[in-house]
Formats: sequence, C-alpha cells, structure tokens
Amino acid sequence: MTAPIPRDLPDLPALPGFPDAAPSLLSSPVPARAVVPPVRRPLTAAYRLLLALTATAAVTTQILLGSPTRALSHFTIQSTILLALVTLASARRAWTPRHPLPAALTGAALLYVTMAALVHHVLLSDAAPRFSMSGEASSWPVTLTAHILHTVIPVAALLDWLLLSPPARTRLRQAAPWLLYPLAYLLFSLVRGELLPDSPARYLYPFLDVAHHGYKSVLANALLLGLSFYAVAVLLVALDHARPKPVRRR
Repeated sequence: MTAPIPRDLPDLPALPGFPDAAPSLLSSPVPARAVVPPVRRPLTAAYRLLLALTATAAVTTQILLGSPTRALSHFTIQSTILLALVTLASARRAWTPRHPLPAALTGAALLYVTMAALVHHVLLSDAAPRFSMSGEASSWPVTLTAHILHTVIPVAALLDWLLLSPPARTRLRQAAPWLLYPLAYLLFSLVRGELLPDSPARYLYPFLDVAHHGYKSVLANALLLGLSFYAVAVLLVALDHARPKPVRRR
C-alpha cells in the first residue's frame, strides 16, 4: 500500500542565493498592450472620420477664399492639416482594430490646434484692423470658416482626446520637443517677411510684424508665446494623467 497524500504541503525553503525567486516569478517585462488585443470601435472611428473631413473642408474653403500660398503659410492651416491627417489615421486604427497612434503625435496635433485657437480668440479676434487669414473683407464665408477653424475643430479634437482616447499616455518630457514646430514656424515667418519686402501679406500675424514692431518686440512676443505653448503642453500632460479611462463602446 502507498502512503496517503497529505492535504497541506509545507512551504518549501528558499533557495540559497535566491531569496526572492518565488515573488519574481509573478513579474513580467511584457507590456499590457502586447497581451491585451485592441477592440474595434466603429463609433469612435466615425467621429474621427467626421472630424477629419470637417478639418479638410475648412482648410479647402480657406484656400479657395484667397491666395493658396498665403493660406497655407498660416499656423492655423498647417496645424489643422496635421490634425486632419492624424485624426484620419486614428479613425482607421479604431475601425481596423489596431493600437492607437503614439501619444507624442496625437498630443502634438492637439496642442497646436489648441494654441492656434487660444491665440486667435485672445489676440486676434478683436484686433484692429480686423484680422483675416484670406486678406479679404469680412463676409459670412470668411466668418464661418474662421469659426470652424478656431472653435469647432479645436473643441471637437479636445472632446475626442478626453472621451475617446486612452489616458496617461503622454509624458512631461514630450512637452519640450513639441515646441520645435512652433520655433520652426517662427523662423519661417521671419524669413518669409524678409523675402517679401513689398508684399502686403509680408507678415501674417500682427505680433510677428518686424516692420511695425522691430525685432526686439517681436522676439519678446515670441518668447511669451513659447512660454504659453509650454504651459499648455504641461497642462495637457497633467490632464492626461488625471482624467479617467473612457468607457469603450463597440
């Protein structure tokens, strides 16, 4: 006859030189996104597709209202084009399904359209003479397009980020690299002004008008805008880590 198997086995002693061998078996270097498959989100894909189409339509309308070269030289138009491309790619990933785009890319696109909207409403909406990206007199197509570009699209992009995107994916170290594009745009604007000395659209934004304010004031304005960019970037990162995880609906 064989001896009965005991119900309770005593704990095995720790191996010499490996005191933490047992707990280490529970940890894994594999990230959660590698083992949790993405789900298909058609409603999210539809919302993002609508946002991308709206941004594309607004940019196209703005180009048709005036000079295409002048329109495409505006920070608002460039940032909206970037948002349309990023949102379209995000819509495809939500429909497929696939993992979301890198947070560094989606966060940058959101930051740029948000700052374009803030600059427009704080510095340009009540400026005299009246600011117009097309250079034409105010009319209902100009006013409607400006409203879509500086209000509707940024708010829609912010709602997408808050309600439909996974949280806590951005990092504070990404805030500084996000400022490279605004810095490049500043250099582009100054060089463009030097290359078009006789053009009425030499400087597209009044706070960057070197002919009127001089380089000292323009660079001071640029510094304040750069600090504002960084502050909003840090705020977005903080909100990203404070917001709850959105509920996924298939």
